[in-house]
Amino acid sequence: MPLLFCACLLSLRRAARPALAGWLLAAASAWALPAAAQALPPDDPLPPAVRAALARADVPPSAFSALVVTLGPQPRERLRHRAHAVVNPASVMKLVTTYAAIDLLGPDFTWHTDFYAGGPVSHGVLRGNLYVRGGGDPKLVYERLQAAFGNLQQQGVYVILGDLVLDHSAFDLPVHDPGAFDGAALRPYNAGPDALLVNFRTVELRFAPDQAAGVARVSSVPPLQGLAIDAQVPLSRAPCGNWRAGLQARFDDANAIRFEGQFPQRCGEQSWSLAYQEPASHAARALEGLWRAGGGALTGSVRAGRTPAGARLLHEARSLPLSEIIDDVNRLSNNVMAQQVFLTLGQLAPERINALTVPRERLTPVRVGGFERSREVMHRWWHSTFGTRYATPVLDNGSGLSRDERITPEALVSLLRHADSHPQGEQFTRSLALAGVKGTAARMARGEHSAARGNAWLKTGTLRDVSGIAGYVFARSGTRLAVVAIINHPNAPAARPALEALLEWSASQAD
Repeated sequence: MPLLFCACLLSLRRAARPALAGWLLAAASAWALPAAAQALPPDDPLPPAVRAALARADVPPSAFSALVVTLGPQPRERLRHRAHAVVNPASVMKLVTTYAAIDLLGPDFTWHTDFYAGGPVSHGVLRGNLYVRGGGDPKLVYERLQAAFGNLQQQGVYVILGDLVLDHSAFDLPVHDPGAFDGAALRPYNAGPDALLVNFRTVELRFAPDQAAGVARVSSVPPLQGLAIDAQVPLSRAPCGNWRAGLQARFDDANAIRFEGQFPQRCGEQSWSLAYQEPASHAARALEGLWRAGGGALTGSVRAGRTPAGARLLHEARSLPLSEIIDDVNRLSNNVMAQQVFLTLGQLAPERINALTVPRERLTPVRVGGFERSREVMHRWWHSTFGTRYATPVLDNGSGLSRDERITPEALVSLLRHADSHPQGEQFTRSLALAGVKGTAARMARGEHSAARGNAWLKTGTLRDVSGIAGYVFARSGTRLAVVAIINHPNAPAARPALEALLEWSASQAD
């Protein structure tokens, strides 16, 4: 039954997926609980501080799902409340994507962006096209592209007598509308993935007040070819406050960013990262801008195309290792990087993913990646790793930036326990935010007497109707715990104190 329902689930149309997925997952979880869990009452009482925080936010306990389990060879449940419920985990789903990547690809896995010559190079001139073939690098930032172009110039390529051809063919993706999710098309978290993802498809505006001149000087990185940005904006004596709104920036023209407002001089130097208003042309503008800014010349155009078989490899730009990539994915909750990792998993041959017969270190990308292919790989990986005890998560893009993704707290705790005993489990744990210290959990556990501060490694998740945490807690007793708590309710963001209360309760546990 589990294999049948999961296969059906993956073939659902996205619009129908959440409702039917919820029924199927709940049905599977009901009979798949371990014997120790079945012996417990279905809902243990929540700690009073958790219930009080939920009440203050006007969130019923029925919208709260949690499971706290000790780690080790003989796990013991400390708290169970609707742990079988099928929930939208928001960015907590990144745990599934990143752990699958650590398991299947290994922490040392790297992506590569290749630069090919379509003709001979002599006397500083490439007589032909320069091809840039993307490999899905999640963090191909402008500094690394500058280094790659510097390498080409060291090989004698200063002038391209031809076109700059960008090869995006490693991923097969639908057209991405960055405003479709929540209408905030310029927010970097809505940037879409790409096999040749340059600087997260963002542009960073930097503002430096010049009080003598009465203006703030404006610069941008990376330089986008053909994009005119006002070089200065008048200063004001207004409080810093919402200085971005005060700029009255205009993004209605793909070729210009204009400012009709003022910049408060009290703000000092500031930067503003935003998604470029015409994402489809971002890579072309950025690469041409960086090439020219570095002293390179180009006689032709910048266009999309495939790398021909006869092109000669000039340079291979390797990415950071996966272990460092998932630091940004989990600790900073970078959505587009998570989707890049998810799509890379879709490049694996699914028939090879069998934990019993295939050494994981030999798995390498062999095909074009796509979202459906990634879901297929993740389906097989989940069953090869966890069997049929817990229902397969419902995955959309692997980042949690979705209304459709679903999982149960039981399944998340199972993943956390499995990762805790994995040979590369430490790499996974280190990628999580540290409560009260760094990452998206830095604002949690800030109380003077917090037991969780510096003792909880967490992935957080937030959408307009979702708040959640999942990760590891070192209790004062020395006990190590896997903790998962998810709120699905319109008032979920206001109920985050309930998650913090559970976190403190867990960290304060004694044997």
